[in-house]
Amino acid sequence: MSARKLSTVATDVIESYGNTAKNVIHAYRAGGERAVELLQKNWDRALRESRSQLAAGVASNATAAQKVVCSYYIKGLTVSTDGAQQAVSQIVKLAGTGVERVAANASRFEEKTGVTALNTLAKATLPGALALCTLATKIEHKSAALASKIAGEHPAVAVVKRTTSAARKPRKAKAA
Repeated sequence: MSARKLSTVATDVIESYGNTAKNVIHAYRAGGERAVELLQKNWDRALRESRSQLAAGVASNATAAQKVVCSYYIKGLTVSTDGAQQAVSQIVKLAGTGVERVAANASRFEEKTGVTALNTLAKATLPGALALCTLATKIEHKSAALASKIAGEHPAVAVVKRTTSAARKPRKAKAA
């Protein structure tokens, strides 16, 4: 049934955008971690250069203060990105469940009433949904590549794990 195929494509688009959001969150986190590393290197270099001009306890206090500030920043970055990842996962899960319920209710509605307007609408919108799914998948892959570049040596992110999709199934040849 076309409504089921459309719901599968819609679910794939939702998952793809969810993975893209996770890639952006990963890039933000990796960028924040790299910024802290750069800050620490610059701080250490500046402290080495000015150590001779500082009083004995000032250098050790400055180093301790810098470590505390950086650790709070990293903790905040970790908490916020972990929370964002969880929020995206929940939103994707809820949106997918919503699409499944709408598709099931549309099928029941058509069975009970005999009206096939929803099925016709699903057939009409399916090509656009497939195009959107293709675009969303491309965006997802580009965001994963960008996040990996930003992360540097960190592992790659968000891998597509879809097995059934109208967008990825080869079309069967129609009999003449």
